[in-house]
Amino acid sequence: MIGGVDEAGRGPLAGPVVAAAVILCGKEIRGLADSKVLKAADRAKLAARIRERCHVGIGIASVEEIDAINIFQATMLAMTRAAEALCAVVGCDPVELLIDGNMTPAGRNTGWRWPARAIVGGDAKERCISAASIVAKEHRDAIMLAEHQRHPHYGFDRHKGYGTPDHLSALRTHGPSPLHRRSFAPVAQLTLF
Repeated sequence: MIGGVDEAGRGPLAGPVVAAAVILCGKEIRGLADSKVLKAADRAKLAARIRERCHVGIGIASVEEIDAINIFQATMLAMTRAAEALCAVVGCDPVELLIDGNMTPAGRNTGWRWPARAIVGGDAKERCISAASIVAKEHRDAIMLAEHQRHPHYGFDRHKGYGTPDHLSALRTHGPSPLHRRSFAPVAQLTLF
């Protein structure tokens, strides 16, 4: 009953921040690693296996929440929501949640109530955090692919909202969409003109 928690989407200029909380169950899942080092096809297969075999909770903080409370606080909120969702799936609280990074939401989000331990580089060290990393990344990517259908001229299907040269060029040409984080400097600077 030890879970791992990780997030995806702190750095992009557009889209929500997504956190996942995962408790590994039963048969071992081979190939777990930090989502950033996995090929997209491998990550997608692993995410499906994790969702099928493990207890998973997802938490999302919206673009509006990111702009209102800042990306750090929105990340803590998404992690808290992921832990809440995990508890709803499991039916009880985990003994401990391992968090990727150097801080936990404890004392940083009023809804956080679980024992937690921060582990720097945890997505490469702890299998449950690796699983959370994979699920969070895949879930966020799916959101951005769906948003690409609504806003194809930004290229969300390619960069998932990160500040690539193509994305910045599209921002200059079309201005920000409702999905863009207006509190982030490259987007905020465009709204000044």
